[in-house]
Amino acid sequence: MRILTILVLVLANSVGYLNAQSLNKSDSIMGIWISPEEIAQLPTSGAAWEGIKNIADSDFGKAKGGHDDNHDVYTLAQAYVAVRLDDDTYRAKVADNVISAIGSEDNGNVLSLARNLIGYVMAADLIDFKNFDPGREAQFRTWLSNVRHKELGGQGTLISIHERRPNNFGTHATASRAAAAIYLGDHQDLERTAQIFKGWMGDRSSYSEFKFGNLSWQADPENPVGINPKGAKKHGHSIDGVLPDDQRRGGSFKWPPPKENYVYGALQGGLAAAHILNRAGYDTWNWQDKAMLRAYQWLHKVAKFPPKGDDRWQLPLVDYVYGTNYWDGSRVKNGKNMGWTDWSHNRSGEGVPNTSVSGVILNSVNNQGIPDALVQLKSGNSVNHETRTNTFGNYQFNFIEAGSYELFVSGEGFEPASQTITVTEGEQISGIDFTLTPVSDSRAPDPPTEVNVVGED
Repeated sequence: MRILTILVLVLANSVGYLNAQSLNKSDSIMGIWISPEEIAQLPTSGAAWEGIKNIADSDFGKAKGGHDDNHDVYTLAQAYVAVRLDDDTYRAKVADNVISAIGSEDNGNVLSLARNLIGYVMAADLIDFKNFDPGREAQFRTWLSNVRHKELGGQGTLISIHERRPNNFGTHATASRAAAAIYLGDHQDLERTAQIFKGWMGDRSSYSEFKFGNLSWQADPENPVGINPKGAKKHGHSIDGVLPDDQRRGGSFKWPPPKENYVYGALQGGLAAAHILNRAGYDTWNWQDKAMLRAYQWLHKVAKFPPKGDDRWQLPLVDYVYGTNYWDGSRVKNGKNMGWTDWSHNRSGEGVPNTSVSGVILNSVNNQGIPDALVQLKSGNSVNHETRTNTFGNYQFNFIEAGSYELFVSGEGFEPASQTITVTEGEQISGIDFTLTPVSDSRAPDPPTEVNVVGED
């Protein structure tokens, strides 16, 4: 018999680092459009809720695909009900409907996919599909990743029309591409999506490779953009906020301007993209002198053209973000890609713009975002607001009170950090970022652990 001595050295300070690394590989977050926690605060009475509930309880079949299929937004309504009532029977129906989307893209073109995809991603996100039904979620995840690159109808892929077409095709593709990237944890594609969207808003240094049509509605035809810049005029008339590549569908520049509905079609995609990217940490609501707001201001104040029909879902969300009063409080239903905002984003009559603070929490070792870090806004010893970072390390506080706060950040395995900020009403502060240092263990390492193994000679 002989004794074998095995020395096991444990370096305690490596554990936190490895845990941080594994967390950075998390592949999904909840709350791409709205979170379960936010939904829990919404009413279960009133016309808006009853409208959503009636959809959720109806038999709306399986996904068919194509331009006019509302199955995606009906599935989203069903997901809202599932989460608000915390009901697994509804969740199971949502899961069935999300899975039915697989292959439905073949019944339409790439614009159909751009419109329809976002609703299924939001629904899957809300019901926590990955934990609710891991096997089928893996099937959905594989399809979602691949369908972004699928050629449809001879018009290109979801990604290619996003990068080429600065009109309603491209904006709907932006929203679906952003939603898919976040759901899949595809950091690189999310950053690319945001870069192109900022270019569409008018920052040509961010991106300028679009293929434009008739340039007569452009403020600067030599440097065309998706939304005309602040203060833009032509022949003495304001074209500040015009979407030139959709406004041209009403013909070349003339005055008074045509009431061109394609513009609202483009804004359905653009508004959804702005909201998704903003929740992922991008300052979209303020980009290019509040380009999104200026687009709606031009349509309402200059063109005298408020939205109708399936475009009206945009108004509660615009009011929710900017404190405008475009929505009259009447029922809005679903649009081409989203809907139900009279329930999910109802701030009618408040007339106060969003006061927000946002940023990203980074790991000093690898410069990657730290997910699930705790972020708090404090006044003295009181915590006024708190949240946690998403997969990408982004955080955001919305509709906070004006005032001075200590912004405190902590993450498991990291040294905490803080700074003082002052926020005025209606101010949207972005870029309040922190770089956290992993905790270093200065203690002497634990002595080797001796393990006695008995064996035969």
